[in-house]
Amino acid sequence: MATPCYVWLWLLVTLIVTKAVVPQVMADGPVTFIFGDSLTDVGNNNYLQFSLAKSNFPWYGVDYPGGRPTGRFTNGRTIGDIVAEKLGIPSPPPYLSLSPSDDAILRGVNYASGGGGILNETGIYFIQKMSFDDQINNFKKTKNAMKVKIGEAAAETLCNNAIYFVGMGSNDYVNNFLQPFLPDAQQYSPDDFIDLLTATLNRQLIRLYNLGARKVVFNGMGPLGCIPSQRVKSKKGECLERVNEWAMQYNSQVSTLLRRLNSRLPAARFTFAETYHAVLDLIQNPGKYGFKISNTSCCNVDTSVGGLCLPNSSMCNNRREYVFWDAFHPTDAANVALANELLSYPPFQKLLPSKAPSPAPSPH
Repeated sequence: MATPCYVWLWLLVTLIVTKAVVPQVMADGPVTFIFGDSLTDVGNNNYLQFSLAKSNFPWYGVDYPGGRPTGRFTNGRTIGDIVAEKLGIPSPPPYLSLSPSDDAILRGVNYASGGGGILNETGIYFIQKMSFDDQINNFKKTKNAMKVKIGEAAAETLCNNAIYFVGMGSNDYVNNFLQPFLPDAQQYSPDDFIDLLTATLNRQLIRLYNLGARKVVFNGMGPLGCIPSQRVKSKKGECLERVNEWAMQYNSQVSTLLRRLNSRLPAARFTFAETYHAVLDLIQNPGKYGFKISNTSCCNVDTSVGGLCLPNSSMCNNRREYVFWDAFHPTDAANVALANELLSYPPFQKLLPSKAPSPAPSPH
C-alpha cells in the first residue's frame, strides 16, 4: 500500500525535536496533525465503506494489544505507537472516527489513508481512499470546528503552533506510475512525473500553510525499489535500482521545494526528513539490527493480488526475524528497531524526557 519503515522515521525525528523546541499548546504535549498513507493510517479506511485498501482483518494486529486488527497495516505497532510510548505523547485518532464536537480535535488528528497519494488519481482501483487533497479538505473542516469550540483567534494560534507530519509520494509510484496499465504511466516520462508530483505538492503545501500550518515535516521517500513488492519484479529478487534512483531524484526535488517555500512564506518552517539511507542500511544489513530476513515478507503474500496479508495467508512464527510484514509494510519488530536506533543517537538522547518509559519488547 505504501513504502515501508522509513515513513515513520520522520515522525520519530520530529516528535523528539518538537518536544524540545515547539511551544506546547496543550498541557499533555504538542498538538500534531498527520497526513499520509497506509504507514500512518491508524484506522481511517475502516470508515470508508467501499474502500479496498483496508487491513481490518486477520492477520493484521495479531501482535497488537488485544490481538485484533485496528486498521494499522502491520502485525503490531507502528513506529508512531512506539514513539508515543517513549515520549508520553498519545497517537492522534483517525479523523473519520471523530465528530466535529469532539474535544480530541484540539489535541491532534490523523488524516492518513491507505492508498492515498499526492495525486488524486493515485490508487484509483481502491475505489475509496483519501488523497492529500482530500486530507487537507478534512483538516479545513477540523479547523472550522475548532473555531466553533474555542474561537477564531485561539484556533489560529493552535494551528500555527501545531506540528504537521506529511508522508506522501510512495503510493504515487507503487499504485500509479509503476502500474503500466494506468494513464500516468503511459503519459509521463520519469522526469515529467517527478515534476508533476512536486508541482502538485507546491500547491498543496501552500494551501496547508494558508490554513495555518507553519511547522511542517515532510518525509522523504526511502529505497522503494527494495520493498518486497518491487523485488519480485527482479529475476534474482534484488532491489530495483532504477526505482531507487527515482526515489532519490524525488527526494532532491522535494527538498528544494521546501527550501523555496521557506524563503517565500513568512514564518514557514518546512523541514525535509531524509530517511533513505537509514532504511537502506536496515534492509542491506539486517543482522546489525537483530534480523535475519529483509528481502521477503513474514506473511506469505500473493503479490499478484495486492501483496497484503489476507486471512487465508500463512505467516511466519518468528516474526522478530523479519523486517517486512507484508509486501509493503514493516513488522512490529522492525518498527521497534528503527525507533530504538534513532533514539540512541546522541543528538536526540538529550531531547528525550528524563523519565520516559522504554518501548515494550517486540512480540514473537
